[in-house]
Amino acid sequence: MVNDTKEVVRVFSLGGVGEIGKNMYVIELDEDILVLDAGLIFPEEDMLGVDIVIPDISYLVQNKDRIRGIVLTHGHEDHIGALPYIFKKLNPPIYGTKLTLGLVEEQLKEKKVKQKADLRVIHENTTLKAGKLEVRFFSTAHSIPGSLGVSIHTSQGAIVYTGDFKLDQMPVDGVFTDIETLTRLGREGVLCLLSDSTNAEVPGYTPSETVAGQGIREVFQEAEGRLIVTTFASNIHRIQQVLDASLEQGRKVVISEKSLQKIVHIARQLGHLHCDDDLLIPIDKVDQLKDDEITILCTGSQGEPMSVLALMAKGAHRHISIRPNDTVIIAANPAPGNEKTIAKTIDHLYQAGADVIYGDKNIHVSGHASQEELLFMLNLLKPKYFIPVHGEYRMQFAHGELAEKTGVLREHIFLLDKGDCVEFVDGQGKRSGKVPAGNVLIDGLGIGDVGNIVLRDRRLLSEDGILVVVVTLNKKNGAIASGPDIISRGFVYVRESEKLLQEANDKVTATLKECMSENVNEWSTLKSNIRDVLSRYLYEKTKRRPMILPIIMEV
Repeated sequence: MVNDTKEVVRVFSLGGVGEIGKNMYVIELDEDILVLDAGLIFPEEDMLGVDIVIPDISYLVQNKDRIRGIVLTHGHEDHIGALPYIFKKLNPPIYGTKLTLGLVEEQLKEKKVKQKADLRVIHENTTLKAGKLEVRFFSTAHSIPGSLGVSIHTSQGAIVYTGDFKLDQMPVDGVFTDIETLTRLGREGVLCLLSDSTNAEVPGYTPSETVAGQGIREVFQEAEGRLIVTTFASNIHRIQQVLDASLEQGRKVVISEKSLQKIVHIARQLGHLHCDDDLLIPIDKVDQLKDDEITILCTGSQGEPMSVLALMAKGAHRHISIRPNDTVIIAANPAPGNEKTIAKTIDHLYQAGADVIYGDKNIHVSGHASQEELLFMLNLLKPKYFIPVHGEYRMQFAHGELAEKTGVLREHIFLLDKGDCVEFVDGQGKRSGKVPAGNVLIDGLGIGDVGNIVLRDRRLLSEDGILVVVVTLNKKNGAIASGPDIISRGFVYVRESEKLLQEANDKVTATLKECMSENVNEWSTLKSNIRDVLSRYLYEKTKRRPMILPIIMEV
């Protein structure tokens, strides 16, 4: 490649730093933009009513003519889940392995996206040109087949993004992280490494996926009743292990929901899941078999209130309720923020009489590299600059310390927040400004129409409730025609607070009469005065601040 010392390379994150999930990283070479991953994250507890969160792509929308493609490293939702929501504004070529693109297609169908997607299949030996950028790939071992790392080649050196990886010595599908390619990249010279920080605080090595398979097999051998296994829908390796254990123990497998059925169908079609047709039975035939002949496979390991496992635990599922002698395997770790909800679901399962296997009982292993593997990656690639990604800030910090131990200069390690840019010119990197970045909240069909103000109102409603004040004014004589009527929801119990509400009514009446005597009749002023007098009075009496909603009508 011709040396061009004037080329400017910028690297920044629109998601995936300071958090686990919502991965989206951007590489700019002069006028060319390449996007790496487009993931979602599940909402935090204070995001009331929000379904999912995706990255703010306003910078990409402003520069959409410069985008040469979106490269997907693998098919987990925290790397592909934002795509159906950003398609209305962006539709560049999307690159991924067959399984990854198969899962993307299914998501687009599920969300009824009408635009035709430009999906382009890649594999570990693909080399593609994206404007001036030359992009190559290498295989990685993770908990889903078709996982890739990415190297973007510039005249200043390569920028390497590991994607999610670990150095599994006994991978379920026989695909190893490609040490040979990584070694070659290290010899050729890596300008900057972006590496997975999820387990940067965890000492040692991450156990092999086969360890979880053996743990699941042992539970299957001991279980006497039905086995109910919950895992991430896209954890293909774990699903394969459940299918294998069921076959060994003479059990038929029921897949409990359509989304999981579709993923299993796609993975089987592409040769990533292996089982005979007669191993799988429809859910409506579950009662035709003995308990020790059944495995029920479901999602819901993140403990969503309406997830299948939670419904089963509460006896609210259409086909399956938890009963004594059931064994439930939770083969996944909770996403940050969901621990309480999952703990409640486990409580419900125990109350229903099930034996629950969860936590560190060898039925789940992480798909991410621990400290020794991260050090190995750093030593192989020998990056000049290092940006820890895919992790909360403490994880990024721990990963930065590991990089320093391998010889990366402290001033060459960038702990970025969303939108922070690192610029490389003539092989030298420095922080360089910020692009718009943040969260876009998805609530039902609404994309981005729930913001901080709406969340604040929801929080207020959930904490102190609402008071609606309805009053009708006579326009001609400036008198109160009817009301004020005060309606309380979530603030106080009306029958036990009649005196409080009557005094509040009197305050509103007095305020309105005073305003009208002074010829103040603008609705905005009247509403503001009602809010002010009620807010002061109610806080004085109850130390609560309900939302106050005045409604004024005229006759």
